[in-house]
Amino acid sequence: MRPDDLVLTPQGIRFLGRLFPCSIGKGGLSTAKREGDGATPTGFHRITGLWYRTDRLARPAAWARPIGPGDLWCDDPRHPAYNHHVRAPLSASHERLRRADPLYDLILTSDWNWPDATPGRGSAIFLHQWRRPRYGTEGCIAFARADLIWIATRAAPGTRLVVPASSLSKYR
Repeated sequence: MRPDDLVLTPQGIRFLGRLFPCSIGKGGLSTAKREGDGATPTGFHRITGLWYRTDRLARPAAWARPIGPGDLWCDDPRHPAYNHHVRAPLSASHERLRRADPLYDLILTSDWNWPDATPGRGSAIFLHQWRRPRYGTEGCIAFARADLIWIATRAAPGTRLVVPASSLSKYR
């Protein structure tokens, strides 16, 4: 592991010499991620994007993209845009990136099942703000707002997100 890797440990995510409490999927960790299982996939992933709400946050990094009212993420395994950013309108199942709550005010996207998405293998493994400490996500990794901002200002495209399979027993 390298110091600039985001590494999941039983105590949280380790990054650049710091440890950040986090929440993982309510389904725990999985070596066989499936759409809707609520699990966080194990493995080596990469950060691919950084999105933020311009009406709620300052731009965290030069490469960050603003989240607009029409920004969506397709989570319909039958749709050609499965596990990709899309724009409204979209009749297929999707998540709105611009939400009323603060969960997606800042999002780091990962390359889980992307860009060549396999239908049913799971979509949208994001790093985003948590509802509260240790509250399970749908498979994403979530943080306190201040910690997420700290991470986002220092992460870059290609930063590795390491979710060790050896952690499986620690999260059951």
